[in-house]
Amino acid sequence: MSSANDLDALTAAPHHHRLAFESDSVRVLETKVAPGDTVPLHTHAWGGVLYVLSWSDFVRRDESGSVLLDSKAAGLALRPGDAVPSAPLGLHTLENVGDRPLHIIAFETKDQ
Repeated sequence: MSSANDLDALTAAPHHHRLAFESDSVRVLETKVAPGDTVPLHTHAWGGVLYVLSWSDFVRRDESGSVLLDSKAAGLALRPGDAVPSAPLGLHTLENVGDRPLHIIAFETKDQ
């Protein structure tokens, strides 16, 4: 059985997440997902703020493959420079179904 740490984004999906900064209170992750690529099953234990560097449509699925969020169907379209709040995320995959890279900086706050 996997531990929670094994499913953390940095451990479970290191080809898509890079640690940019970490302290006792905040973690900054850079996430890049190429068009057509799917990020393996992982979690984000802390919520925070997502800053968009480049946007593409995506589908987020839970561990059984059920769709949690389809950005296009939901009408979610962000632009470079946009920032949005993000709650902690349980087990999920993320597939870039668009034609551009999805490139996000996540500022996760640990004191939640």
